[in-house]
Amino acid sequence: MDLGTQMTNGSAVKQSRTDYWKRFKKQKVLHLFVGLGMIFLLIFAYSPMFGIVMAFKNYSVSTGIRGIFTSEWVGLKHFDEFVNDYQFGTIVRNTLVLSFLKVIFAFPAPILLAILLNEAKNLRFKRFVQTVSYLPHFISWVVVVGIGFAFLSSDIGLVNKALMSLGWIDKPLDILTNPDHFWGLAVGSAVWKEMGWWTIIFLAAIAGINPSLYEAAQIDGAGRLARIRHITLPGMQGTIIVVLILTIGSILGGGLVGSNFEQAFLLGNSINNPTSEIVQTYAFKVGLRDGRFSYAAAIDLIQSVISVTLIFSSNYIAKRLSGSSLF
Repeated sequence: MDLGTQMTNGSAVKQSRTDYWKRFKKQKVLHLFVGLGMIFLLIFAYSPMFGIVMAFKNYSVSTGIRGIFTSEWVGLKHFDEFVNDYQFGTIVRNTLVLSFLKVIFAFPAPILLAILLNEAKNLRFKRFVQTVSYLPHFISWVVVVGIGFAFLSSDIGLVNKALMSLGWIDKPLDILTNPDHFWGLAVGSAVWKEMGWWTIIFLAAIAGINPSLYEAAQIDGAGRLARIRHITLPGMQGTIIVVLILTIGSILGGGLVGSNFEQAFLLGNSINNPTSEIVQTYAFKVGLRDGRFSYAAAIDLIQSVISVTLIFSSNYIAKRLSGSSLF
């Protein structure tokens, strides 16, 4: 390479660096926001991950943070203990059934509501329904359970009082304590609370569809259902697949309406425990109540590994079948 070429390349590199710093200065506010977000993730998401090593040790809280590294190494002892626990089958069954029921009922609900709102012609009605439907998202699960207690309690519940006053039942229904009712109660309350919030995502996907497609289909004689089937749903396909991948990846935590722990912890009691005890509540109880932090860490690590596996698997399958994927 001759001297002239080297000087030209050097000038190009210098100019590129100059342009980079000019763009950086112009976007310094944006970089500040990104930097704060990265710092937040490092402190609250990545730094605590060094505690995973507790799952392979006999850690005692009395030894402090240093004990995480100095405690006795026991390998897979805690994993083996959990798998052989007499409650293992029941806990895993409850977690999977509750999670899959939420996918079956909670995932299609916001898609259906988004399509219905898109088809609504009255703009005021559309805005009213959308506002009312997503407001429950901002209510904490503690308040939701309190509302449920006020309506469904066998002692003071308004529903039981109304049914008894009408003569439809002879004695109060034990909705909050009957194990047979827990899954339906959890799924129904989760759909009510989160359906409207996720509808916003799907409405945004519908808004990105070219209106001329609907006009052309209407001119060709396509009815409303045909337009939904051949235009709206295909136009939402990318968003639906991405949300589905995220839902499957977090299925053990509740999926789209991720709230398994809060619901099971707040709605669960000693009577409905056969159906309300899930992996998260079990790990929480043995970790804090019994002080077995290593055992609880092992349980949560199993759940995390399964979730990561589900994310990669669902993403691979979606990419092979539809061409759309999360990454």
